[in-house]
Amino acid sequence: MEQQGFYHALTIRHDVCVGCSHCMKVCPTEALRVNGGKATLYPAWCIDCGECHRVCPSRAIVIEDDDFKNILNYKHRVLIIPSVFIGQFESKISQEEIFDILMELGFTEIQQSEHSADYLISEINKYIKKHDKPVLSSFCPAVTRLIQIRFPALIDNVLLLKQPLEITTEYYRKLYAGKGIDPNDVGIFYMTPCAAKIASIKAPVGGYASPLDGVLNMNYLYNLVFLKHKQRSKNAVVKAEYNTHVSARGLTWSLTNGEAQHIDGKCLAIDGVENVVEFLERLENGKITGVDYLELRVCDESCAGGILTPYNRFLAAERLREDANKLSSHNDTEEAYQNYIGGTIDVGEIPARSMVRYDVDIVKALAKMELAQKLKEMLPDIDCGACGAPSCEALAEDIAREQATINHCIFMKARHEKDGSLSQADSIDIMEKIWGKEKL
Repeated sequence: MEQQGFYHALTIRHDVCVGCSHCMKVCPTEALRVNGGKATLYPAWCIDCGECHRVCPSRAIVIEDDDFKNILNYKHRVLIIPSVFIGQFESKISQEEIFDILMELGFTEIQQSEHSADYLISEINKYIKKHDKPVLSSFCPAVTRLIQIRFPALIDNVLLLKQPLEITTEYYRKLYAGKGIDPNDVGIFYMTPCAAKIASIKAPVGGYASPLDGVLNMNYLYNLVFLKHKQRSKNAVVKAEYNTHVSARGLTWSLTNGEAQHIDGKCLAIDGVENVVEFLERLENGKITGVDYLELRVCDESCAGGILTPYNRFLAAERLREDANKLSSHNDTEEAYQNYIGGTIDVGEIPARSMVRYDVDIVKALAKMELAQKLKEMLPDIDCGACGAPSCEALAEDIAREQATINHCIFMKARHEKDGSLSQADSIDIMEKIWGKEKL
């Protein structure tokens, strides 16, 4: 199936997949099917939210990130980390020690991605005054893709400003250039808590190229840092002080309500993919009014609940909020950002992408849509998943696209076996094609 320009960080290992259908049942865009006893993907529908990765019992869904050794290709090696990485450790492990160990691993400078959050807050508040309400946050790339695919009518409401990661990275690129350092000697890498961030870095939407040189797995780096911490003497002295100038607002930016509480007007924060889908459906149907800004995150507790965060999301969020209480509410970098990159954080229009595409010919597409509706009325509407599709509606659409038959439904198949229009041998053959011969 055509990928339609989407890059995906999630990959299904068919040699490991057991075709259990767990992933198929949790996908918010119904992008997964079971065929031949293996999970298969409609790439153009996948938003890289990682829900399939969470529930896969055989670890067949893996995340493709960059090789850590790539940092050695650069003389100056900058690591941009989300604040939630600090929250992965108990409070007895200080931020200074975490940064110190990261430097020992080979980086020459560490900065938090939310370094630019204070600057972005003022830019968002200016943006809201000029655009239709509600403005939908573009912080979570999985949400942006979800809107592109499943809620294209809302695409014009998405915030067309770069987010802290991109703004901070561009700031550091210009900072190094201002020092006369060869750009080819500077490598800037991001430590990601999720697959969607990888996809957005490799193939950003909005008509701009990512300023990053690579993206690294948070879980992998966490294990390296924690191991080195364990190996350290209790009396070890941190070699240097690290002042990243991140404010209290920046430190909690990637947590639930991290954005909404600082935006002017009536703002709501929604986390968890099911909650986001439900809320967007209500918004699309005109049932939500009077809201100026919506913070939408697919993970429960936002980035603290990312699929690459090893620590408990609630404890991670609690540490960050406690640390934020010790910081100034604002940092002193807004003027510096305005001087370095002011006026260059707009992104281009984000294209809508049709989730259900029956045919390129509009006449044929409408006919298939009508057929799918009639087929859905014939099916039992219990969404058992035995057909290899996540719902009866999804099966009806697959049949209309000629990617399945009515006999994929076990109830219709039983009826046709009973009236003699389907032999037992053909019935078994259908089930083998869906679930594999081993299961039968």
